[in-house]
Amino acid sequence: MEKKLPEDSCGRVLETGVLLTETGIEEFLQFLREKGRVEGTLTWYRRGLGHLCEALPDRRIRRGTLARWREELLQDNYAPRTVNLFISVANTYLEFMGYREYQLAEQLRPGDELQPELSRGEYLRLLQTAKVLGRERVYLLVKVFASTGLPLQELPKLTVEAAEQGKVEVVSGGIRQMIRLPDCVRQELGSYAKRKGIHGGPIFITRDGKAMSRTNVSTGIRQLCVAAQVPEEKGNPRCLKRLYQTTKTGIENNIALLVEQAHDRLLEDEQLAAGWEEKK
Repeated sequence: MEKKLPEDSCGRVLETGVLLTETGIEEFLQFLREKGRVEGTLTWYRRGLGHLCEALPDRRIRRGTLARWREELLQDNYAPRTVNLFISVANTYLEFMGYREYQLAEQLRPGDELQPELSRGEYLRLLQTAKVLGRERVYLLVKVFASTGLPLQELPKLTVEAAEQGKVEVVSGGIRQMIRLPDCVRQELGSYAKRKGIHGGPIFITRDGKAMSRTNVSTGIRQLCVAAQVPEEKGNPRCLKRLYQTTKTGIENNIALLVEQAHDRLLEDEQLAAGWEEKK
């Protein structure tokens, strides 16, 4: 007897997808082990599938799931080469499970590594536009990513408590670090949370109190780009984080140059006072 697929209220067949389970992952890894894959490779496969599990609220892969996951990985500042490897892991798992229709065939090209850079003028225009439109939440999201370098996947850790302390503890690339919240950002976040009645937990939440999804965050910033006449491809947390990094690097380089110049002047003064060469 043919198995009847689940349907919705309109009689349309529902796509259940393939469920990612610990048992399925272990069977997959054992299959690779029997094929002669080394432990280092198996560790990478386990890591990739673990990342995918974290990205799926219901742990199911359906049509379009891997395409959305790839976009999220890029927004989380993963290099395109690493993203390709993660997608390859998922594709191999789907082939093992017999669900090739859910695979993502396209690979990111080397040229895709080039990301547009957001200027500080464009960043300020985003803030000003959000203020004019009364979109305080997206205003704060733009400011948080551009002034702290907070990874998108760590946004739920930006809580009322973290804002009060002025720092957020995150894990990036397997390294635990503390991100400082500038006073101006901390004060605005605290004021926003108070007016919205958010007394604890994540500051950026939906109407039902859940932490905002990565897709909603990115969509809000892209929509703001359109209103601010900033290229839409620059409207993502990755570009805002890069702005933070380049700004900070530029400041550090300027300080280093000032230190060198001050040191040179000191040496010149000492040379005049105690140099070996006789004054002419």
